[in-house]
Amino acid sequence: MSMNFLAILVAATIPMIMGFIWYNPKVMGTAWMRETGLTDDKMKGGNMGIVFAVSFILSFLLAASLQFNVIHQLHITAAFFDFQEQIKNAATPEGSIYKSTMDLVGTGHRTFKHGVLHGTMTGLLLVTPILSTGAMFERKSFKYIAINCGYWIICLAIMGGILSAWM
Repeated sequence: MSMNFLAILVAATIPMIMGFIWYNPKVMGTAWMRETGLTDDKMKGGNMGIVFAVSFILSFLLAASLQFNVIHQLHITAAFFDFQEQIKNAATPEGSIYKSTMDLVGTGHRTFKHGVLHGTMTGLLLVTPILSTGAMFERKSFKYIAINCGYWIICLAIMGGILSAWM
């Protein structure tokens, strides 16, 4: 089982697309700016080209790592894959236990819906505690936490759906 870099690239665009929508002043942007203390003048400063480029690179890394949460077959491959032997023989794992397991599992649980489930769980159970802990020490409001965590839960749900269905 190999990585589909096109799927990862497409999934990496989701945080940017959702950011344009979610943080738009007509959606959550005005409330987010109020909670962060940002003003229009502060938002105009800085090099947005660099901000978007770095954001995309980070989103790519997130998408590349998220695939391991949403695609169960990658765990099966890792369990049976002998990396030392792979390097020596440049062959794929074709052992009888691995092959029969993959024949049994096939492409099960490789749907958009299943990826959304695991993406949502990752957002709720991994990202929300991390963002919330930092925000509490920064003395940010519950509204601030809800806006940012909601954004990431939705992003990870869509990214997980894309990765699961497309990989």
